[in-house]
Amino acid sequence: MAAGAGLRVGDLVWGKLGRYPPWPGKIVNPPKDLKKPRGKKCFFVKFFGTEDHAWIKVDQLKSYHVHKEEMIKSTKGKRFQQAVDAVEEFIKSKVSAFTSEDKSRHISSDGKRQHSSTAEISEHSARKRGRPPKEEKDSFPEPSTVKRLVTGPVVGYKWKSESCSAIIHQLKTTAEEEAESTSIQAADSTATNGSVTPTDKRIGFLGLGLMGTGIVANLLKMGHTVTVWNRTGEKCDPFLQEGARLGRTPAEVVSTCDITLSCISDPKAAKDLVLGPSGVLQGIRPGKCYVDMSTVDPETSTEISQVITSRGGRFLEAPVSGNRQLSENGMLVILAAGDKALFDDCSSCFQAMGKKSFYLGEVGNASKMMLIANMILGSFMASVAEGFTLAKRASQSQEVLLYILSQGPLASAFLDQKCQNILQGSFKPDFLLKHIQKDLRLAIAMGDSVNHSTPMAAAANEVFKKAKALDQSENDMSAVYLACNQ
Repeated sequence: MAAGAGLRVGDLVWGKLGRYPPWPGKIVNPPKDLKKPRGKKCFFVKFFGTEDHAWIKVDQLKSYHVHKEEMIKSTKGKRFQQAVDAVEEFIKSKVSAFTSEDKSRHISSDGKRQHSSTAEISEHSARKRGRPPKEEKDSFPEPSTVKRLVTGPVVGYKWKSESCSAIIHQLKTTAEEEAESTSIQAADSTATNGSVTPTDKRIGFLGLGLMGTGIVANLLKMGHTVTVWNRTGEKCDPFLQEGARLGRTPAEVVSTCDITLSCISDPKAAKDLVLGPSGVLQGIRPGKCYVDMSTVDPETSTEISQVITSRGGRFLEAPVSGNRQLSENGMLVILAAGDKALFDDCSSCFQAMGKKSFYLGEVGNASKMMLIANMILGSFMASVAEGFTLAKRASQSQEVLLYILSQGPLASAFLDQKCQNILQGSFKPDFLLKHIQKDLRLAIAMGDSVNHSTPMAAAANEVFKKAKALDQSENDMSAVYLACNQ
């Protein structure tokens, strides 16, 4: 799991131990007589749907709101659902308390924001002041209202009532019960249910960027035979240790594999990979298959298709919708067009890397659809950044704004994650800013080609260009906030 950077006391989280399913909990202050384990970066977590608690390593924690959607999709079972329901009831109670008349903020006659005399300071306000929120005794449902669970992401340093060995035994039993109750998803859904049967075809992969690394990791995890190549060779090393083979050039990968996939940054890089020295085209011969998963314009995709098929090869464009995190979790959405038989041959690969794949017909259709989707995504991100900037300038709490948005129709893992980046001032790349700006630019050009104006996308594109000028190209797309805040 990704490191729990930026977490603090009072945060809702997902915690995980080994191969057992993540479990929802809340970071709390430990009892005074319970010391933190030496040499371990961890938080003390109290779990929902259970009376238990434990120290959990930071790298085994994730924000509850940011990762809720993916966790609920990847874990099933009655007990797990009861725990999630308990979290949601807790959130509702906090929102209700926050918005009730006798605990709400009001504006005094001189225009300053104040709290009513009987109101407690909210968690958001506490964080704004740079200190942990006050721990509440009634933060969790009473044991009598929720069936006690001895399960969840436990480190096991100290439990409330039972020994570590007993907890691990019951945890294993619960995990097995939940695995049995989890229904098998559709054939083209995510591979997290373990239902993928890997193809016996040899798979090649070119390009180990933010998306490619997650894709290859999941291909290997699901048992595919994979040969990798990357312009920066050391990026291949972790995958070689996991059983991947190394290709010295793109041409070599294509010539030794049945199906070669690639994921490259932009149209120029995609064409250079195919047409350049020792490129893909040099390894193509009748029957060889090439799948371009890059997000490019339809003209580039069509050009690549033509040169591949002119040598007797088979071609499929298959750009992916998602980000680094979704790639790592095997939750991408694949949009494909071109050779239908090749789309079918890639079935197990797409299952390993994604939750859904779509076949959209002739080459160019997938590129067009992906650009439209990312145009909407980029425009939305720019709008969110602008809204958070306005909240700050209008002396409104950005934390409260996020809380309000997370309870309405815009609620999503994407919104939570990007807004948390803004609140924390941390823009670790999950979807590179330069890539979403590239997609906006290509979408605008596509609009021009069909005589259709895209004024919203054009405005968003200018803000992202400004962010690039502020040296934010290699940061996450949410860094566009810095341009709005100028």
